[in-house]
Amino acid sequence: MRRHLILLLAGLAGFSVAVVAGIAGARTFPLHLAKNAKGTNQSGTTKHEAIAVTPLGRAVYLLTGDSASHPKCKASNGCLMFWPAVKVKSAQGLSKPSGIKGRLGVWHRRGFLQLTLNGHPLYRYSGDMSARDATGEGIRTFGGTWHVFDEGPASSGSGGTTGTTTTTGTTTGTTTTCTYPPYC
Repeated sequence: MRRHLILLLAGLAGFSVAVVAGIAGARTFPLHLAKNAKGTNQSGTTKHEAIAVTPLGRAVYLLTGDSASHPKCKASNGCLMFWPAVKVKSAQGLSKPSGIKGRLGVWHRRGFLQLTLNGHPLYRYSGDMSARDATGEGIRTFGGTWHVFDEGPASSGSGGTTGTTTTTGTTTGTTTTCTYPPYC
């Protein structure tokens, strides 16, 4: 009887080690792609597009000029109350679905890890009332303009897009297309 108990305990210990190793090696998907999500900009224009969302379906935003080395959205200026950071538990095993271009990372903020894409912190908008809705597009506050992170028409670009903006160059007078408007 004692031998059976020892074998049972050894088997359970081995199973526990395998489960812990599987969890440690598992990939986490902090971003998902929501196809045909509803986006409304500040002029009231609504369009349906593929956007990056959290696992709970909340739209993901970037703030122009905001970076981990020069943050504009801080707890001290009240920004994080309106634009909560996209948080992750660990930097281990971060992964994203195809359609979201760029490199995921984390920023060690005071007391939590914030998800970044190509070094730019990611946020949600407290005004978005339901999953797959993006109503914060184009809001100008906290020293920049907020943009929903969408797949955009030029998804072969250098790390995702937030739509395509056409601008006129001042030196050449030519029209160029910026596939990453907040950071062009």
